[in-house]
Amino acid sequence: MDKNEIHAVTGAFGYSGRYIATRLLEQGRTVVTLTNSVDRANPFGGRVHAVPLSFGEPDKLAAALAGVDVLYNTYWVRFNHGTFTHGEAVENTLVLFEAARRAGVRRVVHVSITNPSEDSPLEYFAGKARLERALRESGLSYAILRPTVLFGREDILVNNIAWALRRFPFFAVFGDGSYRLQPVHVDDLAELAVTYGMRSENVIVNAVGPETFTYRELVKAVGEAIGRPRTLVNVSPGVGCLLGKLVGWFKHDVFITREEIRGLMSELLRVNTPPAGKTLLTAWMKENAATLGLRYASELDRRRDRQRPYFVNNAL
Repeated sequence: MDKNEIHAVTGAFGYSGRYIATRLLEQGRTVVTLTNSVDRANPFGGRVHAVPLSFGEPDKLAAALAGVDVLYNTYWVRFNHGTFTHGEAVENTLVLFEAARRAGVRRVVHVSITNPSEDSPLEYFAGKARLERALRESGLSYAILRPTVLFGREDILVNNIAWALRRFPFFAVFGDGSYRLQPVHVDDLAELAVTYGMRSENVIVNAVGPETFTYRELVKAVGEAIGRPRTLVNVSPGVGCLLGKLVGWFKHDVFITREEIRGLMSELLRVNTPPAGKTLLTAWMKENAATLGLRYASELDRRRDRQRPYFVNNAL
């Protein structure tokens, strides 16, 4: 494959897109990013050109993708909010897929989620399933990656569990905490994305990590890694959601949603396939214990401030 071909990554100034762009640059590829944050600090200097994700202007979006060989799509929203919804994210992504088709993009690597289903009562999983079907039916060459919980220096979930463990004498676990999940390191996902971007066969890959935890085990492991073991208290999902809302109110953010709790408790972040990632969360937490959870990671702050870079290892 010609290294001079252009590779487009959505959200390269953000989280998973940044790791994908980094790996592409390390291979000597030409990289552009489509982003809603063109004014955010560019971690790549002049090596990655930013263009707007012009969902409302499909012709401009198609023009931005002209000459692109592979599109790596990480665009999505975590929850419904006053200024963004899952429904809008689905419609926007459909526009992006059509723009890629019109522009002659050879291949799309799309980040989905484990266990998507159009019949799911959870909008997150239903929306991801609808997009998978649209991509499969688009005529584009595709690789669909289905990660579970991502962890890494810019992570939210594991970081905020650590943040709470550092500050409160107990931690509330939804139900009995026996439901399982398989966290995957963000750079392992990026490695998979770039690997499958260079291929041509249509594939769907469960991008799960090498360790499986119950939720209770995960919280305990985080506490042990940062030296803050806490009493774990079983609460109903409703009470857990209420506690999450209190934290969210205090931090002007959304700490966790009822839908996310339902997804966790339904074991939608676990699959019965061999791991695709290699990085151990337990080892990574030990390496990053000094900084993990020192600062709260706010989803909404990242959306409010489209100029400030994502913090890295709580250093910013």
